[in-house]
Amino acid sequence: MTGLEDQATLLVAEEGYEQASLNGWTFKSQDDLLENIDAIIQSKKASGAIMYGLLLSIALLAIFDTQVLSIFRRQKEIGTYIALGMTRLQVMALFTIEGGVNSLLATIVGSLYGIPLLLYLSNTGFAMPEATDSYGLSIAERIYPAYSFALILGTIALVVISATIVSFLPSRKIAKMNPTLALKGKLQ
Repeated sequence: MTGLEDQATLLVAEEGYEQASLNGWTFKSQDDLLENIDAIIQSKKASGAIMYGLLLSIALLAIFDTQVLSIFRRQKEIGTYIALGMTRLQVMALFTIEGGVNSLLATIVGSLYGIPLLLYLSNTGFAMPEATDSYGLSIAERIYPAYSFALILGTIALVVISATIVSFLPSRKIAKMNPTLALKGKLQ
């Protein structure tokens, strides 16, 4: 086909094909042939995981700061809850649940623009510049992302659970508050 005698680039065989050794034939499996591409994919997965972790850390830090500010500004409210008979544990649970519900609300709001954007990108793809030919790999003019249902649900669960945990951390300060001083709005 290409003028190369005694060479083949791809062998398509039926299921259950057993490789037989032939003189002068060096068999290379599909894994051997795709080794370079697999290495690139693995390095991209590692760098993607690092970026994902950094972005998640920044988001959790913002949630933590917001929860600390909320508790600081709502000291009178917390003191009123305790004065009316709620236990400190119940007030802590209230603020933790509030943080968890806020993360669910953020998931819904993010889905309002995220779902159409992800659907659009999965249909149109990302245009690749012509310079990608110089990488030594043949890359299509457009690449299409694939989002699995497990990936989306796993990401939502990770964000909601971690946001709830981060909301709990500042609410532990409520257990140490003096209700009388909290009613006055004074720090301890």
